[in-house]
Amino acid sequence: MRYPEFLGNNGTIGFIAPAFGCAIQPYKSAFAAAQSKFVDMGYKIKLGPNCYASDGIGISSTPAKCGAELNEFYRDDTVDILMSCGGGELMCEVVPYIDFDAISKSKPKWYMGYSDNTNFTFLSAVLADTASIYGPCAPAYGMKIWHKSLNDALYVLTGDKVKDGSVRLSGYDKWEMFSLKDEENPYVPYNTNMELGIISLPDGHIGSYIEGRPETTGDLSMSGRLLGGCMDCLINLIGTKYDKVADFNNRYSEDGVIWFLESCDLGPIDLRRAMWHLRQAGWFDNAKGFIIGRPLKYGDVAMGVDMYGAVADIISDMNLPILMDADIGHHPPMIPVICGSYATVTTKGRDYTIEMQFK
Repeated sequence: MRYPEFLGNNGTIGFIAPAFGCAIQPYKSAFAAAQSKFVDMGYKIKLGPNCYASDGIGISSTPAKCGAELNEFYRDDTVDILMSCGGGELMCEVVPYIDFDAISKSKPKWYMGYSDNTNFTFLSAVLADTASIYGPCAPAYGMKIWHKSLNDALYVLTGDKVKDGSVRLSGYDKWEMFSLKDEENPYVPYNTNMELGIISLPDGHIGSYIEGRPETTGDLSMSGRLLGGCMDCLINLIGTKYDKVADFNNRYSEDGVIWFLESCDLGPIDLRRAMWHLRQAGWFDNAKGFIIGRPLKYGDVAMGVDMYGAVADIISDMNLPILMDADIGHHPPMIPVICGSYATVTTKGRDYTIEMQFK
């Protein structure tokens, strides 16, 4: 696995929009504020041509222009890292225009984004053996008071959290169910008023329910390569020419894979279908365990299926550890996950830690 150099003092952050740009509020104002904050910190910035574009369908511009922007900025020696302007809906259409062969031969560069950006963060590791960061998009840095998770993500990019070749991060104590950010309030911090309560399943079995939640059956520990992202995006890649997960599993057969998964538009039934699809496609053949983030449709139940059963019912017979309700995905804060890194995940009571090694 290739790991990029860290963002140095006075380094240049390249902002690109292979998914949505920042053409509307509150993202436009939040993005402008984020740029100002980074400049005040001493960083230089460079904007891609699509950052404020809105002529695309489900993405900032045409798939060809979005792909060209990413390719150009990745190979631009004046840009040190890349940060996505936002998620989107149809970045899958950009994938054919991304030159993964050239990226695999270029000097590796950190790319950070989440949601629709899975189409790059995931494929960067699978197709180009290059680590990426599944983490917050640029407008999040425009809030008046940064949440610890935003500092953690920046510290991963700068290497300030790295010690002895690894970075060790822990979950946060509260999370946001409903955002207070809107067109009139683009700079408000995360509305973290929900208590963190992870579900730790050492053998993948839910057991009984307590007040609608599976009981925590004990502490767990698992190690392997981190791979995953937003399942809405991942299921689109199955069976395409970009589906080289079997090759990834073979390359890292001795390490195994910890799958980190979350979802956006998928309800419980859709989530269950997605888990079934990923498993039947052989993606979980080398799995060592699972980290499941809070789905955007948190708490939904359909036909007797909740978000816990949607996952565990499909993979419990694998008898692998499952960590659920982790700080990953569409209900912030989100822990920055280095896709492609070798990690050890441990839980103790209601807390968890992910140690990611650069090897």
